[in-house]
Amino acid sequence: MRKAAPFALLFILAGCGDTYTPGPLYQATSPDCSTPVDADTFELPRGVTVAATTVLPQPAEGGIEIGVNYMLPRTTQVKFATAHFQVSQPKGALIENATVLSVYQRPTNARAEMVEIVNGVPLALFSVGTSDDTQFRYRLIIKGKLPQRFDLTPPDVIIGGKRYVSRTFTYRWFEDKQAFGMCH
Repeated sequence: MRKAAPFALLFILAGCGDTYTPGPLYQATSPDCSTPVDADTFELPRGVTVAATTVLPQPAEGGIEIGVNYMLPRTTQVKFATAHFQVSQPKGALIENATVLSVYQRPTNARAEMVEIVNGVPLALFSVGTSDDTQFRYRLIIKGKLPQRFDLTPPDVIIGGKRYVSRTFTYRWFEDKQAFGMCH
């Protein structure tokens, strides 16, 4: 019996693993991505979510702005495995890395605090202990010439020591609105 106890403990611990199953990693559900949506949220392990918003034109700076939000439950941290929000052809070649204009951090029960970004993406996000959730909102600008349809892929993340891929969000030009928008 004593010889079997360590093996029994291993089997019990093996059963306590992460049960995370990601949703679809590519947002577009149809070849023409014809259905406009205002925002889309993707669930990561441990209650962390990443959401992207529709496009805001930036006539003064040129290009477009997109918001990407991370919501972290209390006592959660997220590390970025890669350092760029990539803008690419649909499931294809890189067009450019989006520029991070600013990041703000906001416990859901308090006012936002601006976090200035000098070079790229912070290496880690830490939730605050005084709120159920902490929001990190990234303001991204894309200045290059964009095709009629493009993808935005946030950085891979590390949660609890394990690397996870985020959803690729899809955008296209809507002729009737004369603007870019997120689509399914």
